[in-house]
Amino acid sequence: MTSGPGEEIAATPDARRPAAFFDLDRTLMAGSSGLFWARAAYETGVIGRRQLASDGWANVKFRLNGSTDAATDEVRERVCRMIEGHHEKEFARLAPRVLAGVLPRIYPQMLEVAYGHQDAGRQVYIATAASQGLAELLAQVLAFDGGLGSRYEVDADGVYTGREDGPFSYREGKAQRVRELAAAEGIDLAASYAYSDSESDLPLLRAVGNPVAVNPDVPLGRIAEQEGWEVLRFEQLGRRLKAFGAVGAAALVGTAGATAARGRRVPPA
Repeated sequence: MTSGPGEEIAATPDARRPAAFFDLDRTLMAGSSGLFWARAAYETGVIGRRQLASDGWANVKFRLNGSTDAATDEVRERVCRMIEGHHEKEFARLAPRVLAGVLPRIYPQMLEVAYGHQDAGRQVYIATAASQGLAELLAQVLAFDGGLGSRYEVDADGVYTGREDGPFSYREGKAQRVRELAAAEGIDLAASYAYSDSESDLPLLRAVGNPVAVNPDVPLGRIAEQEGWEVLRFEQLGRRLKAFGAVGAAALVGTAGATAARGRRVPPA
């Protein structure tokens, strides 16, 4: 059992900094951000009804069948095909619609945990398979220190080429992104925390010294029990997490609105 996120840190001026990494879907938020992205793309005409239905079914299959190499490759290829030939501005303009769906589904219990880490001197990051643009924007709205997501190549005219720009931020690719950030920013992974609901994030959870399972799926629940990892379980969105008080969802949405009102350039979602 790991110690709580409010633990005091005895840091020295030259010490590497600890951090906390939060998976997004079904960990930091209830449900999948990808569904809100697909809905926004459909409502703005970026994708058609057939593509929307296909994406929804693919997400269901992926969740039910698990994160096999074949399933992961299918998701990667589907995203690359979808964005190929589109200008990055088209997807940047989806961000407000996506956030409108995502923000009310953020677990206030997990925000309390994340802010506890910040108050203890740890940096806090979102680590997700969603786009880098969405990860960065959501991190800013939530007052996190940064976001790590999947990146896609654009040409000189700002048009997506249909190729990835770096590792797909999923399974081992997500852990690779975290290790790269740690090397660049001087983060001590052995003293860091990672939070996830899924067995697919085992590479991320094993990359840090303090892995935490959040409402884990069956495979991760078994592994967490075997390894003696901390497990956080809570009921519905907005219910009180044991040992942590809930914060108001209305305040969260208000913060998002204030951030948008300041005129920040919206990155690709």
